[in-house]
Amino acid sequence: MANYDIKDINLASYGQEKIDWAYRNMPVLRAIEKELIAEQPFKGLKIAVSVHVEAKTACLARALMRGGAEVALTGCNPLSTQDDVAAALVANSGMSVYTIHGDNEEEYINHLMMALSFGPDIVIDDGGDFAMLLHSDLKDLTVNLLGGCEETTTGVHRLNILEKEGKLLYPVVAVNDARCKHLFDNRFGTGQSVWTGIMATTNLVVAGKTVVVAGFGMCGRGVAMRAKGLGAKVIVTEIDPVKACEAIMEGYQVMTMDEAAPIGDLFVTVTGCKDVIVKRHFEKMKEGAVCCNAGHFDCEVNIRQLSEMSVSSKELRHNIVGYELKNGNTIAILAEGRLVNLASGDGHPVEIMDMSFALQAQSARYIAKHGKSLEKKIYQTPEEIDNRVAEILLDTKGISIDKLTPEQEKYINSWDF
Repeated sequence: MANYDIKDINLASYGQEKIDWAYRNMPVLRAIEKELIAEQPFKGLKIAVSVHVEAKTACLARALMRGGAEVALTGCNPLSTQDDVAAALVANSGMSVYTIHGDNEEEYINHLMMALSFGPDIVIDDGGDFAMLLHSDLKDLTVNLLGGCEETTTGVHRLNILEKEGKLLYPVVAVNDARCKHLFDNRFGTGQSVWTGIMATTNLVVAGKTVVVAGFGMCGRGVAMRAKGLGAKVIVTEIDPVKACEAIMEGYQVMTMDEAAPIGDLFVTVTGCKDVIVKRHFEKMKEGAVCCNAGHFDCEVNIRQLSEMSVSSKELRHNIVGYELKNGNTIAILAEGRLVNLASGDGHPVEIMDMSFALQAQSARYIAKHGKSLEKKIYQTPEEIDNRVAEILLDTKGISIDKLTPEQEKYINSWDF
């Protein structure tokens, strides 16, 4: 089998420029990489990585290689792969890369299987596609698997279900749940990158529009916060009463999607669930309403139903398809309903992914060291790994923080006042 399947190796030059730019702006990962180079914790190990293939991911994959690993990289979304970055990793790092932008479903699954076929000791997953294969068609590969790391809320949720049902076949570190991941990546990373993608794709103003954000988890909060900052009137839809109360306290309107459908100008789904916007909602939307998705899978906006109820559809602009309804209104869908921040942009800002991928690299090192003694369950990222990322980041910014005195530690950790 060839050690790569990419679009065009000749794209490597520009891809390398992207990687170099990201690398120079990832001081935390660079610091962790130095440790990996010195320690070689992955020597003799194989790591399969399924993450959005772009410049920041390239820096993580290289760091793993420099720490001694043999790495096979594939994407976790067909529209987020940047072919020039894939080419640069093959041409300049000798990495095994299996992904092409625009893969159809069969090609996408085949690339996942190619990345797993070399028998990894560790897997790094983003959304659970590796886990899906390893718990179905490729169960035999889990026999010697030390463990995995999961990057996203969606993936962790699915793995938690497997664990509760007693079906989880290998230990997993829930990197998504680390404080230095969800507090920054999910909130500030998603918040900024979603609007970067929307604005670049539509070239429309956000100020003055009514934006409907479906879901008020960490990602939804970031999307709503940035929309508000851009001057939009923001409506939040939720199924969780506590999160709905939080949204109210933060100054947003809260209502059902049925109530929001005729009001919104721009809809962003961030729920991790399916059928958040369906036929009955499309029927109520105003002319020119724009819908996009920032959840991991492309099932939140039901485009199949929209297509079936439309009299025609056409590309209105690159990455925007307009569906004309029987009432004459046209509804625009961005990036085929896939992750708008990656399918319509470069994803999260570099400095945000610096933190997330520093966590990934350290969590993989933790599995390499402890995997043989771990149970087949979900583990939280060790606190020392989480704190290490924050400490390095503060150090790179020249920022110092207070520390407890011995007397304060005694006070806060005992009943002796």
